[in-house]
Amino acid sequence: MTAYGYLCLALHAHLPYIRHPEHGSFFEERWLFEAITESYVPLIRMLERLRADAVPARLTLSLSPTLIAMLRDPLLQARYRTHLDGMRRLADRELRRTRGDSRFAPTALLYEEMLDAAAGTFDQTYRGDLPAAFATFADDGLLDLITSAATHGYLPLLRAEPNAVRAQVLLGQSCFRTAFGRPANGIWLPECGYYRGLETVLEDAGFRYFFVDSHGIENARPRPRMGLAAPVACANGVVAFGRDPDCSRQVWSRDEGYPGDPWYRDFHRDIGFDLDIETIRPFLLDGKTRIHTGFKYHRITGPGDDKQPYNRTRALERVRAHAEHFVRERRNAVVRLGPGPGPKPILVAPYDAELFGHWWFEGPQFLETVLRLLNGEGPIAAGTPDDYLALHPSLQRAAPSPSSWGEKGFNEFWLNEGTDWIYPHLNAAARRMGDLARHFAAAPPDSLHGRALRQAARSLLLAQASDWPFIMRSGTSSDYALARVRDHLARFQYLDDALCRDSVDERRLQALEFMDNPFPDVDPSLYV
Repeated sequence: MTAYGYLCLALHAHLPYIRHPEHGSFFEERWLFEAITESYVPLIRMLERLRADAVPARLTLSLSPTLIAMLRDPLLQARYRTHLDGMRRLADRELRRTRGDSRFAPTALLYEEMLDAAAGTFDQTYRGDLPAAFATFADDGLLDLITSAATHGYLPLLRAEPNAVRAQVLLGQSCFRTAFGRPANGIWLPECGYYRGLETVLEDAGFRYFFVDSHGIENARPRPRMGLAAPVACANGVVAFGRDPDCSRQVWSRDEGYPGDPWYRDFHRDIGFDLDIETIRPFLLDGKTRIHTGFKYHRITGPGDDKQPYNRTRALERVRAHAEHFVRERRNAVVRLGPGPGPKPILVAPYDAELFGHWWFEGPQFLETVLRLLNGEGPIAAGTPDDYLALHPSLQRAAPSPSSWGEKGFNEFWLNEGTDWIYPHLNAAARRMGDLARHFAAAPPDSLHGRALRQAARSLLLAQASDWPFIMRSGTSSDYALARVRDHLARFQYLDDALCRDSVDERRLQALEFMDNPFPDVDPSLYV
């Protein structure tokens, strides 16, 4: 790294733990399947191309523990293969349906090629183990892999029971170490939610750095001399990297961001709603409820339902123009900051990984073009937090401000009139988990009491996921999110009562272990 400054591209790959073996198929499991096909596999194939062309790409990727668990779950892997087979049949049907139609046939062919590539990458190249695929790129120097809290619990609202935060953070690190054979140096705080003092828990878990939103650095005390252009070290030396707002606005903003360009593919217009029900029925989960199939033939065009056909060639031209603009703006920012006596500037661009491919269809091509453009000589280069800390071991000490990257910048998106009832139950369950862990500390792990204790910890962790209040607030799948919170808390309550009454029913315990099986080695003593 010899440039004047650096661009840190950081992707956070996370989905809530959704696994329903009690059903033959389950709609919300499609969230994982769509992300694999449209985001994770395209990211892997992008990294393969960069490696083949010897592009010195440097990218930070956070894999949450729940996502790692789902990607390595044999049941979900088998269900993904079934899902992908159905999608490939639909692609074949769409090729026949659109044959001779110059408006839509090229896009149908594109989907067939994309699904064939997904099948080849998933099964033939990596034998279904996508975390292992990402590990190869880390070994080859293209990626720095980091992780998140165990079930993505929103830590500022769990801090009323400090051991709940401690368990989320330490278990996240433990899961990463089990998956990759080494600890993660960095952590993506769920929803970038930070409160003062959290760095102590991060240090105990072995994390060297974390990300915060812009105002976490801008409102730090003392005020950072370089603003957002450099990270700050907390009193214990754990480092906070702040999000660059211009990087965010150009990629995230629905009004100003690149993904809203009228030549890009429209996400909402889908054959699952466009075609007559009899034509699409074989590809609906229940044969009657319309869903997004992923087959979308129109570009954004403008407001309203009157959309023009998607043109891949024109879309890729816009990708190139937007990537060039993005890199040029970052170079200009570094030049404006200029060389100085302090640390070199670093512009931090953190995004949800699923934005690239799933929400923004052309996103993987944009990301690849940016990384290739950064390969040229100039004032800015791609870098990761680990790269930066190796060059700048001494940074300004400051206390970041409490913050999140949610709407209004703090806790409101997860704590509001529709979700405030959740946290008293989570706090009470966390207190009870501590009591149970102390009382049954001597129980052998494989005994009935030891198994019930571990399952109670899993139920509590799953109830704490930030995804459920987020979904309830956004109104997308509110009933499902509400059911998840209630079900996991009810399972915890049953196990609590059964342990206290010494009446654990092994068959019922087996059913809970069968349904909720992440973190097989979870240690209940984390709550003591």
